[in-house]
Amino acid sequence: MAELKYPKKVVLGEITVRDGFQHEEKFIPTLAKLWVLEELILAGFKRLEVTNFGNPRGMPQFADAEELFKLIRTSKKVQDKLPGVELTAVTIRERAVDRAIRARQEGYGPDRILMMVSTSESHQIKNSGLDHKAYWAEVERCIKKAHAAGMKFNGTVSTIWGCPIEGPTDMKAALEVTRRFLELGADDIEHADHDGSAPPNRVYEYFSMVLDAFPNPDLHIAHFHVTRGWGLANVLAALLAGINHFESTMGGIGGQPANFVDGVPVAGTGSYYYQDPNIVGLVCTEDMVVMMDEMGIDTGVDVDRVLEIGRMVEKIVGRRLRSECVRTGRIPKGPTGHK
Repeated sequence: MAELKYPKKVVLGEITVRDGFQHEEKFIPTLAKLWVLEELILAGFKRLEVTNFGNPRGMPQFADAEELFKLIRTSKKVQDKLPGVELTAVTIRERAVDRAIRARQEGYGPDRILMMVSTSESHQIKNSGLDHKAYWAEVERCIKKAHAAGMKFNGTVSTIWGCPIEGPTDMKAALEVTRRFLELGADDIEHADHDGSAPPNRVYEYFSMVLDAFPNPDLHIAHFHVTRGWGLANVLAALLAGINHFESTMGGIGGQPANFVDGVPVAGTGSYYYQDPNIVGLVCTEDMVVMMDEMGIDTGVDVDRVLEIGRMVEKIVGRRLRSECVRTGRIPKGPTGHK
């Protein structure tokens, strides 16, 4: 009998509280963020994104960055589990890295930070304000700083399959970005489809190239947006290529940092911001976990608890989100009593 070959155990990075909530046009209360983080840890997630240490004037959703880290570090609900959990902060620029390091030195900061390089020069300048040459110099300094402070460093590669500014991109350019990050000492690489432009065949092709060039699967993380609805198809394509580490958000929320929060226009991502939250977002945690569970993949998380968290996240943001499994539940394993 023909059988698909894919990893039977995966690592899931849950990034709702950072990547998911950043697209919301209302400030999500700090205690709600804390609740989500605590519940995700209790459900079994070992890798979480907590916040963004960038300038909160442009991204007020993250004005509580230090407070949130202090709260999760001192949470009695998850204190015994925190030694086995990796907490990440996004730090696109060196000032944010320095802020994360200060938090770390004060005893509550992140275990891991993230910086991002786009294969597209236009997107790099839009995202960071620097061209490639200047940004790579900053990355090199920041990797050294992070390691000296006892933090891991993630290098994120963007515009792999396409750029919202320049259009089509060459996937081989992303391999070179990956190579440079690793040569500079990055601990792992997030391969990101930030605008949902990757079809499944090219996802399979790309990750096959990645694992040929850098065979250790522990180095690689797949991060898909669902602007065009291909999220879970791309997860399957990456699985078939041999990838075993994925990121996602509850209800599939997320997108670019909002340019309008609590009734006030803010910088956010300016004109690049997507106005309609229903056309952006990431792979949905609930649906991905249920799908993987049905495929016999060990996700390491409590599937039923994940669905419960998903229902509460809908209440937190105040609307119906993308998850189908939050409504339909898991596939019954025996008679249901329904006729």
